[in-house]
Amino acid sequence: MYTSVNDGDRFVISIDNHQELVSALAAFCNDQGILAGKVDGIGAVNSATLRFLDPATKKYVDRTFDEQMEISSLVGNISEKDGKPYLHLHVNLGRRDYTVVGGHLLCCTINGACELTVTRLHCNLGRHFDEETGLNLYTL
Repeated sequence: MYTSVNDGDRFVISIDNHQELVSALAAFCNDQGILAGKVDGIGAVNSATLRFLDPATKKYVDRTFDEQMEISSLVGNISEKDGKPYLHLHVNLGRRDYTVVGGHLLCCTINGACELTVTRLHCNLGRHFDEETGLNLYTL
């Protein structure tokens, strides 16, 4: 699913080809006991589902892109919800015609490579559902 090396609280992770990125990263965080941190990375995918929250309705709209794309930027954070790692990831995906789609990353399948860096933070970062926004916000 993945390979990794660490340098103290920093980890370099390679997600295996054809794996689903979000579930592989969640497994890594679970294996390492990481409940607070930050993530960044690059790579390539052949399918990705992005999510957009409509603030007026507080409903999510998901859209899947089934095509080869480059992860030009993946950023996010790791916190804890219900005792498990909670990933909040955003991604920019470069298309063959050099346009970019981006947003909240729900899932994607690696097709090529995926190279991530995770930095563990030493603080409590919980999540709670906020009725006003419809989001799972930090509990600090």
